[in-house]
Amino acid sequence: MPHSFGYRARTRHMFKRGFKENGPTKLSTFLVNYHVGDIVDIKANASQQKGMPHKFYHGRTGIVYNVTPAAVGVIVYKVVGNRYIEKRVNLRVEHVRHSKCRQEFLDRVKSNHDAHAAAKAKGERINLRRIPIQPREAYTVTTVQNAPQTMVPVPYETTI
Repeated sequence: MPHSFGYRARTRHMFKRGFKENGPTKLSTFLVNYHVGDIVDIKANASQQKGMPHKFYHGRTGIVYNVTPAAVGVIVYKVVGNRYIEKRVNLRVEHVRHSKCRQEFLDRVKSNHDAHAAAKAKGERINLRRIPIQPREAYTVTTVQNAPQTMVPVPYETTI
């Protein structure tokens, strides 16, 4: 039997609600404010079929460009061939949430500003750049109170 090519084809697990997340949408979902320029993650909520994104956009991150009372317009960049196409998708608020992808950067900016202000007050310079994890320091292994041990596999025993 040939498989179908419907709008929601092959989304059996993708649109499934999580464990203990079934039932009606929580009211706090509708109380979240979205503004133009916000970065949002698109995650389809299967309990609300209206304003649902196509399966391609599920799990994507975009920027809000339009806000209406019940929905938001999101710009998502889609790879088509050798270029990016800007896709404008209108989604109900049940299917979007604020993205945390920028939170680490904003935290780092704040901590860097505080460290810079403290260093400037002391009159010294400070390095605010991220440094990759360096190799571990060298050390010498001694056998003074660390006798070498011979390691062998434990023989297999059956208890039947």
